[in-house]
Amino acid sequence: MPTPIVAVIAEYNPFHLGHAYHLSAIRKQVPGAKIIALMSGSCTQRGEPSLLDKWHKARLAIAGGIDLALELPFVYASRSAQEFARGGIRLASLLGLVTHLAFGAETDNLDELQKLAIASEAPDLQAKLHACIASGASYASALTSLLAGADARKEKMLRKPNNILAVEYLRALKHYAPRIKPLLIKRLGSGYHEERLSGTPSAAAIRKALYAGQTPAEGWEAFCPPATARALTSLTPETLPNRERLWLTLRLVLLRRTQPELRAIYGVTEGLENRLRRSANEAGSLQEFISRATTKRYPGSRIARLAPHLMLSFRRTDANYFDQQGPAYARILAASHTGTELLHKMKNTARIPLITKVSPYLTTHAREQAPEELTPLQRMLSYDTWATELRELALPHPSGLNDFQQSPYFPRKDDLHAL
Repeated sequence: MPTPIVAVIAEYNPFHLGHAYHLSAIRKQVPGAKIIALMSGSCTQRGEPSLLDKWHKARLAIAGGIDLALELPFVYASRSAQEFARGGIRLASLLGLVTHLAFGAETDNLDELQKLAIASEAPDLQAKLHACIASGASYASALTSLLAGADARKEKMLRKPNNILAVEYLRALKHYAPRIKPLLIKRLGSGYHEERLSGTPSAAAIRKALYAGQTPAEGWEAFCPPATARALTSLTPETLPNRERLWLTLRLVLLRRTQPELRAIYGVTEGLENRLRRSANEAGSLQEFISRATTKRYPGSRIARLAPHLMLSFRRTDANYFDQQGPAYARILAASHTGTELLHKMKNTARIPLITKVSPYLTTHAREQAPEELTPLQRMLSYDTWATELRELALPHPSGLNDFQQSPYFPRKDDLHAL
C-alpha cells in the first residue's frame, strides 16, 4: 500500500498549538502519513508582511511536525480565498504524489460542505454571484448569502471564515485534483479572527500581543510549540516587520501612477482608483488610509490586500496569465529527513521544476526585464522575490535576506532541538 502523502495549505504566521493539533489529528486519521505544507511566503493573504521571514517560518513548521515546506507563490497566496485555494491545490496536484488534502474548518460535517461546494457550481448561482460582486458585494459575503438563502443555520455556518475556505478547497479539488481526497479536521480553540490570547489562541491573537509588546505571563510555551516559543520570545516591536513603514512607498505609488495604471492593478475596479488616490492624499498613515478607503462595497480586508499589489505592480492581466498557466514550480523552503526522502521521490513524479536555488532560474538582471521577455516561471518567481524585498522594507533593521542567496533548511540529526 503506498504511503499516504497529505498536503496542507497554510500561512503559519506563526506556527502555534492549533497547527500542531491539526498535524496530530491528520496522523491519527491517516496513520503513517507524510505531510507537505504549501505555505505563503513573505507576504500574507491579509496583505501584510509575514511576522517571520519565510525560511524561519518553514523551519518552525518542520520543528512542529511538517515533513516538507514549499512556498505557495505570491501570485496565489496574496489573493482571496478562492484563488488561494485554487493555487494551493493546483500546486499539490502538480507534485504528483499527494494523496490527501487536509484542511481545518469550524464544522466537522464534510458531507454538508461538499453539498455546498456542488451548489456553488450551479450556473444560475454563479450568474447571481457575479452580479452581486459587480454591484459591490464582497465575494465571501455574496457567496454566503446565495448558498444560505433563507436558511439561518447555513448562513451562520458560512460566516465562519474557515468553512467558506473549506468550500473553496472542495470546489478546487473537483476541478484540478479529483484524485486527491479531502480530509476535514475540525478546528480547535479560538476562531480565525479572534484576538484574545487565551486557550488555544489564533495566529491573529498572537500577532496582536507581539505588536503590543505583550508577553503572556505563562510564557509563549503555553500557546506555541517550543521552537516557535523561543522565536517569539526573541521578538520585540522594534524587531518586527511593521507595515506602517510601507506607507510612504504606497502613498508615492498612488500619487505617482496615472489613473489607467492604477485601474490595471489587480483588485482595482469601477472607480476605486479615485477613492484610493483621494484617501492617500488625506491619510497620514497606512491604517488611516485603509480606514478612509473602506466602504461597504470595498471592505478593509480588500483594501489591505491591495497594498502589496499596488507596490509590486501586480496587474489584472498578470493574475489572469498566472491563473491560466498554473503554478510553474515548487520552491523548497525546508525539509526534515523524511522530507528529503519525499523530494527524491518527487523528482520522478513532479510535473514542474523543484527549486532549491533561485539563481539558475532567475537572476537579478533577468528580473529587470519586461515581464513579456520572461518565461512563465521567471515571471511568477520574480513576484516571490519582490515580496521578500517588500518585507525587508517593513523591518526597522533589514535582515539582508533575499531569495537569490538564501538556501532551504535541511536539518542535521541533532538540529531540531536547536531550532
